[in-house]
Amino acid sequence: VQLQAFGGGSVQAGGSLRLSCTASGGVFSANDMRWYRLPPGKQRELIAAITSGGSPKYADSVKGRFTISRDNAKNTVYLQMNNLKPEDTAVYYCNADLRPYGSNWGHYWGQGTEVTVSS
Repeated sequence: VQLQAFGGGSVQAGGSLRLSCTASGGVFSANDMRWYRLPPGKQRELIAAITSGGSPKYADSVKGRFTISRDNAKNTVYLQMNNLKPEDTAVYYCNADLRPYGSNWGHYWGQGTEVTVSS
């Protein structure tokens, strides 16, 4: 089982990006899915999470600008990022609680996708 994240890039302040992250390789079930980010020179931050039922939670730093959603049929989580600011510059990582076929629940990380916001 692996998580693959896509959608990073470079934008100007005020712009938008949409990240996606898909779990593949024999996923039987997915529980909570999350997005973290690691800004340069700072600590990793949990910015958004969504339950299997679709209930979202956000860090104050992104509330009102970012939207997390998921497609359970595709085992995919999305992060729509609007009104981006230079302080949103970071490597973004997806994370999920997954149960592979024939195995127990595990905690999985995607490879990270870089977002750069210029002023």
